[in-house]
Amino acid sequence: MGASVIAAEDPLTKKKTMHVWIGGFLLTAVLCFGLHLGHGLQRLDNIFFDLQASVLRAAYPRAVSHEVVIVGIDEASTRAFEEPIILWHQHIADFLHTALDAEVSAIGLDVVLPDRSMNRFLPGHDEILMGAILNARRTVPLEIAITFDEVGATRPIYPAFMAAAGEGGVGMAIFPRDPDQVVRRFDERLATDGTEVPTLAGNLARLLGVSPGIGYIDYSIGSRFTYLPLHEVVKQVRADNLATLKGKIVLLGAVIAGVDRVAQPVELAAWENDRLGAGVLIQAQALRTILNGGLLKSVGLPITVLLIVIASLFWFISFRPIPAGAILLVLVIGLFGTALLLQVGGNIFPLAAIVSSLTISISGRQGVETYLRLSERRRLKLAFSGYVSPAIMREIVAGALTPSTKGTRVEVCVLFADIRDYTSISEHMTPEDVIFFLNRYYEGVVKAIHEEGGSVTTFMGDGIMAVFGAPNSLENPCLAALNASKAMLKAVARLNAAPEASGSPPLKIGIGLHVGMAVMGHVGASDRHDYSAIGDVTNTASRIEGLTKAAGFPIVCSRAVFEAVGSPADFQPLGEKAIKGRSAIEVFGVTAS
Repeated sequence: MGASVIAAEDPLTKKKTMHVWIGGFLLTAVLCFGLHLGHGLQRLDNIFFDLQASVLRAAYPRAVSHEVVIVGIDEASTRAFEEPIILWHQHIADFLHTALDAEVSAIGLDVVLPDRSMNRFLPGHDEILMGAILNARRTVPLEIAITFDEVGATRPIYPAFMAAAGEGGVGMAIFPRDPDQVVRRFDERLATDGTEVPTLAGNLARLLGVSPGIGYIDYSIGSRFTYLPLHEVVKQVRADNLATLKGKIVLLGAVIAGVDRVAQPVELAAWENDRLGAGVLIQAQALRTILNGGLLKSVGLPITVLLIVIASLFWFISFRPIPAGAILLVLVIGLFGTALLLQVGGNIFPLAAIVSSLTISISGRQGVETYLRLSERRRLKLAFSGYVSPAIMREIVAGALTPSTKGTRVEVCVLFADIRDYTSISEHMTPEDVIFFLNRYYEGVVKAIHEEGGSVTTFMGDGIMAVFGAPNSLENPCLAALNASKAMLKAVARLNAAPEASGSPPLKIGIGLHVGMAVMGHVGASDRHDYSAIGDVTNTASRIEGLTKAAGFPIVCSRAVFEAVGSPADFQPLGEKAIKGRSAIEVFGVTAS
């Protein structure tokens, strides 16, 4: 966890910033709860639901005790039977007889039976199917499907077949669909006014003694469905077909490509890789769910509110940007794992609302802190940009320079500059004129220093100290200092040529340069300090500057600087010079050009 943005603020600012965190927390909690209630996160919830089902099917396969077997009307069956499907009365009757012979536990006909008598085409044909339905209903629970026509009205089936099925023997073969048209829920409140409409899967469950209720279909249980072709079952092509059907719930439905296709969260069919699968698969999976533990239920609203509030509390925790992303990822993975465990236990976790709360809280906190940091940097730049050099300002704003920062040893080139005969120049000026005079001078020379990457550390009346190589590193600090020195002399020449300098003696300066190791850091008290260089290099540079007048050169540097800039031919060797407080040092004079 990183330090909070408000850690160094005054109490009033801290209070205002805390109000921001409280507001963010409340806004996030209310927003996510409102989106949850208003189904605004439904799409994300659906994505999580589908992913959970896929992960559990792959990583934690679970068998079911009440299995459903599908007898499929496939292309091979349509070729095996000569009649059109609408005249398959005999074949469906044969299927019912075979199912009873196999001692199935229940039968569902997810096929569209005719809406009128077929006796005029094949006399006695209706009675064959009616008798088979009636016989089957007396033996095992039996359910016949009905559906809607093209205009949304209930498609009727021949009343004689309805009568044979008996009360509760006919149910709608439909499910509520989510906005993406995928079937995830079982809910018989299908009428436009919200009243319940008996369904094929619901009625079969009730006939088997289980109340279906309302909830989510568990697509994670059971293996992918296979099917027995109808023509093989009725003709008993394989002897093991009857053994496969024994004791099972059997559904007859179309598995022909392009017929009665319904979008599903996972691939239920073993014979194809397509989530747009046969409608009978949904019926089978719904029955699996209802009869093997029941439909999945969403956790209660109080728990959802509590979890949203807990997730929103992350507004009050400060993380650094990279750890914040990692923590959010870990939390989302942990929540997803929790959702998997809860689903195994029969519950649906409001994952979208919780993940949204976490994401908004953590990323929102990061966004606000970033805004506050940028605002603080802008404020610091506006307030203090004239008090410190740009390089030092950048380090302060970036947090690299603080009062607690320890000094750093680094090689720097130190520049000392002084106005010659300043005392005699200023003694005839008023204090206001002196300030004006110095400011005009510093305006030009400081700009020259900054343009070469140097940092001014001290103004001493008419004197100035600058450092090259810290806090920002330079490729060649000595060359930068030399270039800055020459630019300072040009700035002074421009001052002397200005109209306001007319009649005044020409301004002259001396510049001393030396390079060496220094300790860069804060010098002073905790509540008032400067960023400066400490070491012999600074004293030596100051003493070298004092040699300029006697040497007759505006710029004097040490041999170390001379060598660092490539030993130019235009540098004049001045030999060793005595330096107050230390041994003599070899120096070189540099002309203004």
